Amino acid sequence: MSKVEDAIQEITSALKNGNKILFCGNGGSAADAQHLAAEFSGRFYKDRKALPAEALHVNTSYLTAVANDYSFDVVYSRLVDGIGMPGDVLVGLSTSGNSKNIFNAVQTAGEKGMKTICLTGSNGGLMKGKCDILLNIPSDDTPRIQECHIMVGHIICQKVEENYFGI
Repeated sequence: MSKVEDAIQEITSALKNGNKILFCGNGGSAADAQHLAAEFSGRFYKDRKALPAEALHVNTSYLTAVANDYSFDVVYSRLVDGIGMPGDVLVGLSTSGNSKNIFNAVQTAGEKGMKTICLTGSNGGLMKGKCDILLNIPSDDTPRIQECHIMVGHIICQKVEENYFGI
């Protein structure tokens, strides 16, 4: 089974078990994380019930308070610790694989019994040995990596939608 198929199975299984999908990223990867969370929670190809998916950076009051009071390095890990549950899935996007706040979130998610899927660039960076499923794009070109992350994310969303709803 390919890593993409593993991710599809992991997300489908989590959703069927009543769990949620959490996404995190920085900059363009934050935009991609929000985009993919919207595909799951809104709709993708078919009119269907919403799936529990959320991008962790959309609460700007939380984000700026934690970054100011603690550190930007913990903005995602604190929220994962607060709302993540065993069986949930964290999808971390980082083109380098070295974003400290994404790495910390992945580590916290693992400690909480969550499954982790990392979308990175060529070698996976620090996240390579830390996530359950590493989807690393064989490139060091940030725009190309981000374009591939959206393509892979759309494929995953489509297949999860088909598996979950039988459409």
